[in-house]
Amino acid sequence: MPTGTLLIIDDEARLRQLLAQVLELEGYTVLQAPDARRGLELLQQHAAEVLLVLSDVKLPDGHGVDLLPRYKAAAPDAEVVLLTAFGTIADGVKAMKLGAFDYLTKGDFEQQLVVVVERAAEKARLRQRVAELERRVGEQYRFESMIGASAELKRVQQLARQVAPTDSTVLLEGPTGSGKELFAQAIHQASGRRGKAFVAVNCSAFPKDLLESELFGYKKGAFTGALADKKGLLEEANGGTLFLDEIGELELNVQAKFLRVLESQTFTKLGDTKPTKVNIRLVAATNRNLKQEADEGRFRPDLYYRLSVFTIQVPPLKDRPADVPPLAQHFLQHFAAKLGKRLPGLAPEALALLQRYPWPGNVRELKNVLERAAILAPTGELLTADYLPDEFHALGRPARPGADAADDSLRALEARHIGKLMGELDGNKPEVAKRLGIGLTTLYRKLEEYALG
Repeated sequence: MPTGTLLIIDDEARLRQLLAQVLELEGYTVLQAPDARRGLELLQQHAAEVLLVLSDVKLPDGHGVDLLPRYKAAAPDAEVVLLTAFGTIADGVKAMKLGAFDYLTKGDFEQQLVVVVERAAEKARLRQRVAELERRVGEQYRFESMIGASAELKRVQQLARQVAPTDSTVLLEGPTGSGKELFAQAIHQASGRRGKAFVAVNCSAFPKDLLESELFGYKKGAFTGALADKKGLLEEANGGTLFLDEIGELELNVQAKFLRVLESQTFTKLGDTKPTKVNIRLVAATNRNLKQEADEGRFRPDLYYRLSVFTIQVPPLKDRPADVPPLAQHFLQHFAAKLGKRLPGLAPEALALLQRYPWPGNVRELKNVLERAAILAPTGELLTADYLPDEFHALGRPARPGADAADDSLRALEARHIGKLMGELDGNKPEVAKRLGIGLTTLYRKLEEYALG
């Protein structure tokens, strides 16, 4: 059965109540208003809930067609259907141009009313879902959402924050898996282009002979198999940000075409004779030394200098070991939730091994290791070193100055006990502290020390 809130604005009380009864039987919650003033008040109060406004055209204090922009301003995600006793083509055309979903004449809409309402409500629901997804994506890729507090990460974040509001080209350099795309997304979300498209292209993922057509598009008949015009990724990113990952993989001839895009914001599609104009902001990334590649003739020097207007070095995970514990805990909880398990945290010896590991695969490798460990670890228990891959055990146990094996054993025992209680009591920290006979402040200190949730 359909659900959602509708608003009926009509000065005919009997008709308004009849419509409300019909729609309530369909499962909707219905608000009613006798005039435009009260209707707008209700719409502003319930803007987040209302899916559809059913408004009479002739109201005591306004004309429904002229009120359309005010309805849309009060509830941008809601649809509007206008009802009239005497419909005119001119009013209908004007209403549709102003954004009305439909324009119905009273007396002959009974059969189609419920269908029109459901179609309009479903369109509004879809718009709300898209808005919510966009909001979540925006939050996910903000600088504030990045996990880690190392000095190295903060330095890079500060540079990225400073360049984000501009339209300057940014070149992100760093090893594979270090989080370059995350930085590109954060730069986009912190820019004035955040409401437009973010188009990510991995230049190494396309066959070299296809990448040019994917980027620039083509006209029908440009080559065998080009049966229709194709819009390229440059056009898809128009108004927004284009992220070219592994830009060092671009062929030299494609590099030349792309240089023109950066200089003039125009390009010519394959098979076309007229240039296409775009407005894009470019963020590029590479795991190579592009300066060296340019010096050795494998990358165009003019493109390199155009790309390197603002270069940011994203450090590998091995250079920021302080970020390993919070990242590991985040990934552990993410996969625990996905698997339907309670995994309160990492045992001290497991955490120590993670911090000592050199992480050649960077953050991506850490994520994969924690996913594997979360699958193997039993629910309700700390994740111990036993569930880490074999290469971690070759590292041995780290020696701590002033600590002996007995102390290490006691620390591990304490961490396991706290982790077990956290699992049994569903993370109720006051109750855990009470069971342990320690203060809540002491418990928080130990949870942080042992990287427990």
